Amino acid sequence: MQGPYNILVLCTGNSARSILAEALFNTLGAGRFKAYSAGSHPTGRVNPFAIEHVQALGYPIDELRSKSWDEFAQADSPRMDFIVTVCDNAAGEVCPLWPGQPVTAHWGFPDPAAVEGSEEVKRAAFAQTLRQIRNRVQLFLSLPLETLDRMAIENRMRAIGREPL
Repeated sequence: MQGPYNILVLCTGNSARSILAEALFNTLGAGRFKAYSAGSHPTGRVNPFAIEHVQALGYPIDELRSKSWDEFAQADSPRMDFIVTVCDNAAGEVCPLWPGQPVTAHWGFPDPAAVEGSEEVKRAAFAQTLRQIRNRVQLFLSLPLETLDRMAIENRMRAIGREPL
């Protein structure tokens, strides 16, 4: 495989975890990746705590939006090299057929948007999820993708998803 690589991060609502992962891949990937995010049932808005954390990464927030994965299953959509699901609901759903047969993996994370409590408690939940996603993204970014075949990449991607959080 040769980069730059397109990666689509999927969740159900596309309001928190997938947004955080999109920002991490795009900032830490340093031009090696172009990440997108989407949801099977988008909420229609990005969680304000996700916006706050993405902004702190220096990622531009003006184009962030909660959108359907159908946008990326169109013939004129960017061709994806990788697809990662970050919530258990999206992992179990029937996905659209992705052009080009991208490498897929599931990296489950607890939903910080489901945390109840004060703003401090919610903010801390988002910070923890961001750290967990960052750890897995960094593991993936360290893979020598240019020297691995598709099966090896898929095996390593799936192993990353099994790493303890």
